[in-house]
Amino acid sequence: MSAKPVAQPGETRITRFLHVVEWLGNALPHPVTLFALFAAGVVVLSGILGFFEVSVVDPRPEGAKGRADNGLIEVVSLLNAEGLRMIVLNLVKNFVEFAPLGTVLVALLGVGVAERSGWLTALIRGMVLNAPPSLVTVIIVFAGVVSNTASEMGYVVLVPLAAVVFYSLGRHPLAGLAAAFAGVSGGYSANLFIGTVDPLLSGITTEAARLIDPSYEVDVSANWFFMIASTFVITLIGSLISLKIVEPSLGTYEGTPEGDDDDHHHMEPLTAEEKKGLWRSLWATLIFAGVLVALVVPEGAVLRNQETGAIAGSPFLRGIVAVIFVYFLMVGIVYGRTVGTIRTDRDVINAMAHAMSTLGLYIALVFFAAQFVKFFGWTNLGSITAVTGATFLQNIGLTGPIVFFLFILVCAFINLMLGSASAQWAVTAPIFVPMLMLLGYSPEVIQAAYRIGDSSTNIITPMMSYFGLIMAFVARYVPKAGVGTLIAMMLPYSVAFITLWSLFFFLWTFVIGLPVGPASPTYYTPA
Repeated sequence: MSAKPVAQPGETRITRFLHVVEWLGNALPHPVTLFALFAAGVVVLSGILGFFEVSVVDPRPEGAKGRADNGLIEVVSLLNAEGLRMIVLNLVKNFVEFAPLGTVLVALLGVGVAERSGWLTALIRGMVLNAPPSLVTVIIVFAGVVSNTASEMGYVVLVPLAAVVFYSLGRHPLAGLAAAFAGVSGGYSANLFIGTVDPLLSGITTEAARLIDPSYEVDVSANWFFMIASTFVITLIGSLISLKIVEPSLGTYEGTPEGDDDDHHHMEPLTAEEKKGLWRSLWATLIFAGVLVALVVPEGAVLRNQETGAIAGSPFLRGIVAVIFVYFLMVGIVYGRTVGTIRTDRDVINAMAHAMSTLGLYIALVFFAAQFVKFFGWTNLGSITAVTGATFLQNIGLTGPIVFFLFILVCAFINLMLGSASAQWAVTAPIFVPMLMLLGYSPEVIQAAYRIGDSSTNIITPMMSYFGLIMAFVARYVPKAGVGTLIAMMLPYSVAFITLWSLFFFLWTFVIGLPVGPASPTYYTPA
């Protein structure tokens, strides 16, 4: 009873804030249209600034690759005959060579087989349903974070499943839903494994870093160490917020879920066949790990860097997408053959085709995002914005690691209006990556900081693509619930994640001095 009066005024404030966010979000066009407008805007802006001969002093040392003889970075206009020829000749090339495109397609081919075979669903069901009641919240948040290997899985399977688990235990179903949603979406970038989001972001970061250093490459595993550690941090924070704040504030659930019968088929424990399939996939995983160790660990191993003999910059790390593809393809086939979901090569091909069929919107988005990123680089607008921003930060004395707190907050705010991680990073990376590189920080560290800002506000923005789906799950248990109900429920997670995860990032990177990934430097020294 005492929790309700406290929650009531907070809810109206949140709803008022939400109306502004909704209004701003609804005022934006579709992300695909947005990138088309950005690309066109860059062309027009380059023409205007080129006419006025806008330039900045190039901070790179003399003789550096790409540095002009006069020591200036000048705007290159695309709004002329030469610019038009450049656009026409490179339109297809920009799209095909856009770094995130191929990596995401290849990774999803493997993940698609694991998903369609039922392996991922069975794995998550096994984790959640076999947990002791006292540990259910922790297991659900953890399972949510790990489910990001195949992002849709968590939203579509785990979030409604968590609500059913809590309801069957006599706890408030929305508390289970909130815990799962916090893990899946609030902890979107954390994971024990490299998922589909890693190649997506590292590709965009590589493109942005090349505005400063044309040969720079960001590994898919760039943030792996920090993301493994973040998995446990997010699980701890999410569980504490669920148990101490969200569940007590919801009180006792007295309603009856709509479509109660429909839900309970998700609650069925694993069958003997499914357990057998999971055991076989575990053995397959151990064999796969053994083969991988043999190919990477011994000195002079096949997948080590053949020039230096190190793992840094090795074919293993640079080709990690191939490893992801083979692993998920393998466990999908092993599990599918055991339970009967995959009988012939045709079933494997259908699973891959289904995974590809879900990417129509992504491919349309990538086409325009690729043009925007390339135009931004060609015109030198990215470099000029970065140099101007870096100079401003130096002038006000904000060049130390504290600058990352500001950066994370900016990313979190932009995420309220632009829900897609890849869409947001494609817009902000060409500005922030070069700017912070010029202050001496590596693209890998910048990307890790971005992921904190992007993930933390996913759960409180209606612009997130799965927000409507989560609302539908909420309405099943509380028919009168509005968007404000979901925002009010998720806001404590959002605030805790952005505050504590940022502090953890600061301690990890700048106080203890640990690298964010296997071959990831913390600082960048211009060549």
